[in-house]
Amino acid sequence: MSTPRGHLVRSEIAEQPAVAERILTTAAGAGSEVTRLAGLIRDTAPRAVLLTARGTSDHAALYAKYLVEVGLGLPCGLTSTSTLTVYGATPDLTGVLWISVSQSGGSPDLVESTAAARRAGAITLAVTNNPASPLAAAAEHHLDVHAGPELAVAATKSYTAQLLTLWLLVTSWRGGDLAPAGAVPGWLAQAVDAGDVVEVATRYRFVDRLVLTARGYSYPTAREAALKLMETSYLSAQAFSAADLMHGPLAMVDADRPVIAVVPQGRGGEAMAPVLAALAERGADVCAVAPGGVAPDATVRLEVPAGMPEDLAPVVQIVPLQRLALEMAVARGLDPDAPRGLRKVTETR
Repeated sequence: MSTPRGHLVRSEIAEQPAVAERILTTAAGAGSEVTRLAGLIRDTAPRAVLLTARGTSDHAALYAKYLVEVGLGLPCGLTSTSTLTVYGATPDLTGVLWISVSQSGGSPDLVESTAAARRAGAITLAVTNNPASPLAAAAEHHLDVHAGPELAVAATKSYTAQLLTLWLLVTSWRGGDLAPAGAVPGWLAQAVDAGDVVEVATRYRFVDRLVLTARGYSYPTAREAALKLMETSYLSAQAFSAADLMHGPLAMVDADRPVIAVVPQGRGGEAMAPVLAALAERGADVCAVAPGGVAPDATVRLEVPAGMPEDLAPVVQIVPLQRLALEMAVARGLDPDAPRGLRKVTETR
């Protein structure tokens, strides 16, 4: 009997509640690595934070940018690694916290730029799923996301593991309450088992282009979902901040180009209201990734649990979109476990 298409992705999506439990168990207690590193960073008092990553991990880094800027009030940016690896720039990074986020820890540009940042005076931290990786060795400090081996090319469980780990790190750093994260495994389990994904996948099976949009903490979810749909279903998926969507790209939206809108409870969801209204005026086919009662006028829905804090919601919001990418790929006769032309570790400079 042949192996079903997408069996690895399906299995790894299903592992996410258990991965979250493992992360929380490992992070518990005053002696955990998360607590130790958060205390070290707090004592060092960095003047700014720089995040470096590629692909899926870049979306985890973007999420961390929101956590740092909102929760800590520190300037925080996403790096352009080529300034160090291609152009040989030598910035003064004294007092800067440099966080490299990577599933494999093997991309040469991340390793080289992190080593260069360390030489330039930065406090360097690698957040990876591989403590034995070159990136972990290049950084002064390392934080394991404990996702376990991920075999499918399309990253799923390592992404949510990165998000949860980064949330625990930043929240501990600012002295916040870690207790809300205790509900994450249960929320993930609900998202893994939700029954509306196949219906939406069937609706969009023959779509060749779509738009994803969100604001604030949820914007990285839209970016990551677009990547998943592109790499598994080979369609054109463009992600925009809802604010940027209103500044021009809205003109290309019509009834033939579906829009997936990630709408959380909280300020980010409130900021989406005028965008949803503008989409409705254009007759757009809108799929809302939202809790019940939020964005009630959407054409279709991928429902997520209600009551999630907005800054934690991205750990869960991506799951129905991972499942959507999986089901759309399979419906198209494609294998999301091994997308054409892609490898698990992408080496760039």
